[in-house]
Parts: sequence; C-alpha cells; structure tokens
Amino acid sequence: MIHFPTDVERPDLRGAGGGTALEGIFPEFLFHNPVSAEHFIPAINTCRELQFFAWDDERGEVVGRGNAIPAVWDGDVASLPDGGLDAVLLASSAPGMPEPNVLCACQILVAPIARGQGLSSRMIQRMGELGREHGLETLIAPVRPSLKEQYPLAPIDRYVQWRRPDGAHVDPWLRTHERLGAEIVKIAPRSGVIPGTVAEWEQWTGMVFPDTGPYVVPGALVPVEIDRERDEGLYVEPNVWMVHA
Repeated sequence: MIHFPTDVERPDLRGAGGGTALEGIFPEFLFHNPVSAEHFIPAINTCRELQFFAWDDERGEVVGRGNAIPAVWDGDVASLPDGGLDAVLLASSAPGMPEPNVLCACQILVAPIARGQGLSSRMIQRMGELGREHGLETLIAPVRPSLKEQYPLAPIDRYVQWRRPDGAHVDPWLRTHERLGAEIVKIAPRSGVIPGTVAEWEQWTGMVFPDTGPYVVPGALVPVEIDRERDEGLYVEPNVWMVHA
C-alpha cells in the first residue's frame, strides 16, 4: 500500500528522499538552473506541511515526491507569468509578497518502478487536497510535458494542440492533468533558463559541441543554443500552465 505523508509527518524522509528510487529521473543540466538552485529549497522549507512523499509500504522506500508552494494569482490567465516556475520561485522570496491565494505545483516525481499504476494521478489529487486543507482552493501548475523531449523541434504552442483519435492529449503528463479536470490555459515560454559555458554543457550532457548553433540534447524539450565565440550555452525551457479549479 502507498501512503502520502507530508514532510511534517515524516521528517525522516527528507534529504535523499528516503531511498534511491527517485535518483536519475531528471537530466543533469536541470540541476544547474540558477533560480531553482537558489530559491527552490528555501521556498519549500517555509511550508513543509505542503510537501509530501509517496511511501511504498511493501518496498519500504519513497517512490514519489510532491512539492508545491503558496502563490498569488488574480485569476486572469494573462497574468500567469511567462517565466513559469522560475517566476513563481522568485516571487515567493520577494519582500512584501501579498497573502497567497493559490497553490502552485513545483514538481511531482514518480519513480520508474512505480509508473503505470495511476500513482501520478493520486499525487496530483493529494497535492490539491493539501492545498484545500490550507485554504488554497485552486492549484496552478507550470507543467513540464513528459513526451516533449522526443519532439524538441516542434514549437510548444503546436505541441499542446496534439491530440489522439480519442481526443485525449498525446502527452501523457498533460493528459493526466486533463483527466483530473485541469485546463491548458497558457504557455510559459521561459519557465526554466539555464546558462553555462560550452565546457559545462559538454560535461552536463556528455556531448561535444564543435560549432555554434542549436543542438538536440537528451532530456531537453527544445534545442540548446551553443555560441562557441562567446563560450556560452543557453537552454530556455517552455512549460505549460494548467489550472485545476
């Protein structure tokens, strides 16, 4: 059986997440986003009651983790920031932030060994429950489409329109959110911005970038732009704003 204790209820599961099942889910370069590196941990540490784990009794380890933070949104789709999660994290640390009125999803991780069992849906539902318990009735999410890395050259605004014959979204993560009542409302074109030197990008990806230009990188939703003359690599990740009323 899988339980969903909060960080407050199971502080012993902090740190490495209570096990190794969640290791290696994200590509290395995602850990070098300067905004999340500076603000993510401080943001979730201020509201441990909203952070939770998926604990598998049978395996005796963590097989999922959910992180969300309170945020401010006036309900106008146009005001959802183009900066996506980066913008929300920056706002959470800004002085004089108004009283939060929504919950913003930061991430939901599901271990490969626990996929295909409906766990991701249960974790979205658990996140919404925690928000409502703390007076945050709406869940907003800058969703990272899980299948987009297979189509890095497709514009994100076209990608979000792709549907299967049954009308469901082609992307499984967007599809999961939609099945739970969420609506795609806007693109967040700069939800994660990761700069680095050419050498750093070669280290993060295990690739070689001999010339200036765009490169398709495993795990990246769009190409990484390499500028050899300026010794720069830049990845600007788009996400999809979805709203669970």
